[in-house]
Amino acid sequence: MKLNYRRIFMSLLLVSFLFQLGCSQAEKKKEERRPNFIILMSDNHSWDHLGCYGDPVIQTPNIDKLAAEGIRFTQAYCSAPSCAPARASMLTGQDIWRLDEAANLWGDFPPQFEVFTKLLEESGYLVGHEGKGWGPGDWEAGGRTENPAGTKYYSFEEFYNDREKGQPFFYWFSSRDPHRPFKADGWKKGKIDIDKLVVPPYLPDVEDVRKDIGDYYAEIENFDRDVSSYIQLLKEMGQLDNTLILVCSDNGWQMPRGLGNLYDFGTRLPFVISMPKRFAGGRVVDDFVSLNDVAPTFLELAGVEIPEEMNARSFANILESDKDGQVDATRDFVVTARERHAFARKNGTGYGARSYRTHDYLYIRNYNPEYWPAGDPPLFGDVDAHMLQYPCPTKMYILKNRDKEGVSELFDLGFGKRPAEELYDLNKDPFQMNNVAGSEEYKAVKDELATTLTNYLKEQGDPRETGAPMKWLNAPYYAEKDKYPTPSEEAIRELGLKEEYSLVDE
Repeated sequence: MKLNYRRIFMSLLLVSFLFQLGCSQAEKKKEERRPNFIILMSDNHSWDHLGCYGDPVIQTPNIDKLAAEGIRFTQAYCSAPSCAPARASMLTGQDIWRLDEAANLWGDFPPQFEVFTKLLEESGYLVGHEGKGWGPGDWEAGGRTENPAGTKYYSFEEFYNDREKGQPFFYWFSSRDPHRPFKADGWKKGKIDIDKLVVPPYLPDVEDVRKDIGDYYAEIENFDRDVSSYIQLLKEMGQLDNTLILVCSDNGWQMPRGLGNLYDFGTRLPFVISMPKRFAGGRVVDDFVSLNDVAPTFLELAGVEIPEEMNARSFANILESDKDGQVDATRDFVVTARERHAFARKNGTGYGARSYRTHDYLYIRNYNPEYWPAGDPPLFGDVDAHMLQYPCPTKMYILKNRDKEGVSELFDLGFGKRPAEELYDLNKDPFQMNNVAGSEEYKAVKDELATTLTNYLKEQGDPRETGAPMKWLNAPYYAEKDKYPTPSEEAIRELGLKEEYSLVDE
């Protein structure tokens, strides 16, 4: 039999072509399956102030709907109760003590620390942010050429117009809401019923405070409307089904014992993820997760290798589960940290502290109990408004009435010095107001948590425990106005303050 070599060659060529075409189409389909990511982040917003987290007054229907369709995390935390370090930790997937000067507010962000946004971009993602991104601080001072959050845009439409067909994307909308100063009488315009508000027991239950909380609620409701607009844009662009939406905040609310503190009111976040076409929704998850975990999770889902230096853990396994409650038994604690928040003590001295939080207990270690945790008096600048330079009715009320019965105790909780160790039994004391660290009844619990925290910090390279240089100490502070603060006219009048202060030794 005579072989037709030409026919055989053409057949082989056709088979090769079809094979290559099939591989190309398979690769294309694989590429198309890479999810988009969008983070919708509020600014200084505690976990329990959303309808889906049980607040009886606030109206947040759009976030509530996402939670109903997606996954609501009940134990989500930031690495630090301060904007810039919390955001730096989210971007790097590392704890703040590993980030040198980026452990501080109003510091810089050294370029040797890799960020997941850049890794996504290098893998083919279009990456951008709107609003603050990483900050406040000076990323240029450290030698970076752009904000670590990626290219800055002024709208999602502008960002999307830069996208190539089929290109996956990551977008981070960082809202200003509900950061102070709040819009005056926002509670009236938003029709917030301040009489039905739940005032936590660490704040005075008076009209000034209720109005202040009402103004804060109105700004959260505005953020909820922003969330709706982004969902609508994703629908119009045909990207909703393939986009993981994360709604969260960066740290807790701007109240005494909130922002800048390692109590839940400074570190615990709303955290809702929705992508119903891929992850089983309608779930409530009690695993401990951190903003730090966003970096390895997004990289894993995008098929990008996770750098070894990221000490956070991906929670993709939780998303891909269909379980409620505690999904991963190893996620039963979280460690949070604090260094310099504002320039609130003489010469900008920070306040070092670490905490270990479980379902049952919160243990806090204060490294310098001789310092004022809320900043030096009389401005107490680690409690917003930092230097009393803009309205802050709750802080003002406590300062004006600090010697009165019923308020003096709350002043001590929010502004007074604290011991080296704090321990709170969360089942008996959910608002973390009764420190039992000195109680013999809790000695065994305290010792166990203290040892566990020390071991964890040493294992993760915390200079506070290893003796390595703490590069965040005495690092530059890039907001000069805080060094020479001018309190508001109201604060000068109501508290009898001087017009100007210097927190720098001349």
